[in-house]
Amino acid sequence: MTTQSATPDLLYSEEEEALRDAVRGLLADHCDPAGVIARTESGAPHDREAWKALAEGVGLAGLLVPEARGGQGATHREAAVVLEELGRAVAPVPYLTSAVVATEALLACDADDLLAELASGRRIGALTVALNVAPSAAYKAVRYEGGALHGELTGIADAVAADVLLVPAGDGGLYAVDAQAVTVTPQVSLDLTRPVAKVVLDAATARRVGDAEPAVRRALRAGAGLLASEQLGLAEWCLTETVRYLKERKQFNRPVGGFQALKHRLAQLWLETVGARAAARNAADALATGSMDTDVAVALAQAYAAPVAVHAAEEALQLHAGIGMTWEHPVHLYLKRAKADSLAYGTAGNHREALAGLVDLQAP
Repeated sequence: MTTQSATPDLLYSEEEEALRDAVRGLLADHCDPAGVIARTESGAPHDREAWKALAEGVGLAGLLVPEARGGQGATHREAAVVLEELGRAVAPVPYLTSAVVATEALLACDADDLLAELASGRRIGALTVALNVAPSAAYKAVRYEGGALHGELTGIADAVAADVLLVPAGDGGLYAVDAQAVTVTPQVSLDLTRPVAKVVLDAATARRVGDAEPAVRRALRAGAGLLASEQLGLAEWCLTETVRYLKERKQFNRPVGGFQALKHRLAQLWLETVGARAAARNAADALATGSMDTDVAVALAQAYAAPVAVHAAEEALQLHAGIGMTWEHPVHLYLKRAKADSLAYGTAGNHREALAGLVDLQAP
């Protein structure tokens, strides 16, 4: 990566817009709201067909992997566009956890064979760090003894879909473990489209792929930074669908959206969403260019985007009135994803605290 000091270009390129159109079209075929709701009611929350279309059909699993290492050689800007669309569809696919977080961890290691498998979409990876851990926070490691791993880890996102787990150990190593060598037990999760699980390693055979500390930090930073793009897509869907509904819903023989109080609420939400777009794009660009201010950009994006996504989903639920409270309407999926995302890779408070330290802003 190179260091960039110039003002970042936050506009979308023609290539990025073309990528958006392709992903949106694909998701329209595979992740319609009724289908996503039905999948959450089943015992298989992940959409394997949608993942196969994204990862193998279009090659999106390898966007962040250099061509020389088996990937597409794109950047975090392109990955951010994909995540915007996945957030817009609350797609139940392990893109963030495998194609971003696990992939970023492997990019810091010497495991090109495994990296190429994740990039191709043939295998799904998961970093066994609890979903709520912030980029700079402590994380739990398991015990490495007798050539095997021993321990229990909880809150691991998309572990139930993973083929390979990347496990940090107490000896400082990051180990690759076949998912069949561990016990994965689903845990109750608010977000039914991104399930979490408990992972138990009982003398699990493992292969050391690198040092855990730099790999985990790199992975969590990228995860937090690009999560903001998912939150942006979610907020945009909530705003767009709420505006559409209020134009159609009539009360006192006039569209509900014509009432001034609701116009003000929607205008405020639009302003917040525009701000979230700027913050998310800035974080993606900083990650892509290796800017010296990447930590600041990531912390700022999460501090801002997380509450915006929650607010957008709450407004969508309230302004859809009675129909929004039904299970059949997809707005509850967005509220649950927004709430869960607000805890993922650190809360907004965690990131505000980190941001204060990064800019040397002392507490009163």
